[in-house]
Amino acid sequence: MKNNEVVSEILSQGRAAVWEEPSGPAGVHVRERPRTEPEAGSVTVATRRAALNHLDLWLAHGAQRVEPPRVIGADGAGVVQTSHAEGWSSGDEVVIYPVFSCGECEACQARQEVFCRRFGIVGEHTDGTACELIHVPARMLRARPQSLTWEESAAFPLTFLTAWRMLTTKAQLQAGQKLLVVGAGAGVAAAAIAIGKHLGATVYATSRSEAKRKRAEELGATAAFDSAEFAKAVREAGGGGVDVVFEHVGPATFDESVKSLRPGGRVVFCGSTSGVKLELNMPRVFLRNVELLGSTMGTSAEFDALLAAVDQGLKPVVDSTFALDDVQGALEHLDRSEQFGKVVLEVS
Repeated sequence: MKNNEVVSEILSQGRAAVWEEPSGPAGVHVRERPRTEPEAGSVTVATRRAALNHLDLWLAHGAQRVEPPRVIGADGAGVVQTSHAEGWSSGDEVVIYPVFSCGECEACQARQEVFCRRFGIVGEHTDGTACELIHVPARMLRARPQSLTWEESAAFPLTFLTAWRMLTTKAQLQAGQKLLVVGAGAGVAAAAIAIGKHLGATVYATSRSEAKRKRAEELGATAAFDSAEFAKAVREAGGGGVDVVFEHVGPATFDESVKSLRPGGRVVFCGSTSGVKLELNMPRVFLRNVELLGSTMGTSAEFDALLAAVDQGLKPVVDSTFALDDVQGALEHLDRSEQFGKVVLEVS
């Protein structure tokens, strides 16, 4: 799939937040998109809430290899308006699995969609959820968890699925182990803290912000440390180091993250917000038998496991809610790194 290929199976309709030029939040505008009928096998969802991610911000700044225009938003929850597929009827409340894939290849049939050659993220490689109506393949829909509000329903899919795969499939975090979450204010980091507690781990966190460190402790972190040279404090708190470090910051913190591990520990990472090139102390990795684990998004099977955990009480953190018409304000709030948890758009 080419980076700017718009996949026809996902179409945003009606009023939508459209990225039109790489000028940051100011380049995203609410526009009217054509309204059409869904194709066979697709379902039209009337979006109630959509949620923003740093992906939308990077897109707005032109940092992704995507050409405008593009409707933003990977996360969405709403009500089925029209169904041309079995299993879904008008009025059903749903959330959207934020991964697009072909649905037919060997990887998709094995429910390993992240390895599909047409793998893409909704709102980056396809139309997004920040719109009044969206056509999606029926395979991408799940029943909305009734334990969550509409805001929470839109807030959890991308970040929680990413963190769920990182901690369960990749790092195989176990009850009783120690987890360090770096950069606690981000949506994916807040998800990791919540999931770590849900799995029975002892959780530590880091942040540059004293207020965000306090929020991390309120969310369940045993202790939170300043992001500057945190390794020594983490090792002392963890009795020699932690079993797993959850990383998404990259070069600015990666060496400290490796130094925070016990021998044989794992660093699992999904992003690199501080840059794409890393200088790594190789002996520190191989002499201590450290594992480095990269991860992207999650499979439909992992999404179902995550939904089961939500039914058991796992909840996302919603930072704030903005009207769709104020999407620029929402992106500016995200751009200032003021949030703790997810920023949500009220669509209807």
